[in-house]
Amino acid sequence: MNKEIQLQELGLREYREAWDYQEQLFREIMELKIRNRREDLQAPTPNYLLLVEHPHVYTLGKSGDQSHLLLDENQLKARNAQFYKSNRGGDITYHGPGQVVGYPVLDLENFFTDIHKYLRFLEEVIILTLQEYGLDAQRSKGETGVWLDVGTPYARKICAMGVKASRWVTMHGFALNVNTDLGYFDHIIPCGIKGKAVTSLNIELGQREVPMNEVQEKILKYFAAIFEANYTKEI
Repeated sequence: MNKEIQLQELGLREYREAWDYQEQLFREIMELKIRNRREDLQAPTPNYLLLVEHPHVYTLGKSGDQSHLLLDENQLKARNAQFYKSNRGGDITYHGPGQVVGYPVLDLENFFTDIHKYLRFLEEVIILTLQEYGLDAQRSKGETGVWLDVGTPYARKICAMGVKASRWVTMHGFALNVNTDLGYFDHIIPCGIKGKAVTSLNIELGQREVPMNEVQEKILKYFAAIFEANYTKEI
């Protein structure tokens, strides 16, 4: 079991470019797993964690409803935003500048083979990160992601999640709103959940600009701790 994770900080990347890159890594891991089984080998499979920001983009999960996007093609262009139908789970969400997006491309056979546990671990990484800022972040039953004030009229989502897994290899992941322009969420029904608000770390801390690298460092610390992993860093 290889618990070493290759960390890649990709900076600002178009969604399609980052998605294609994930697919490439995903295929390479899958091919190695298949070869190991076919030839009775034990070559270790790699794991990756990609950290990225995207230009304005809306993405729809494979089981999502496109009517949850409230903009037509011309309106998307006017807002300098793109739209993609993705192969991840979940419904519709927004990515944009000021958001920490994490794409773990892991072979879960290096860790544990339980998708439910994997999603709860991702949530826990974000919950612990937000605790460092004095926020009582929580899970909401039946709604994957991380929330504040669950069970109250003020419930609001601060981190969306959607993943794909095949033969225990994962892709896609989480998007934590840090200094995000939340106005872009007004043009969707986020994650297909009507009447639920979204928020950001910036808003919750009284409009204080939060250093993105600081948030990333905290996420990485807890990701390594929870998954009992260590990193090698790639440029």
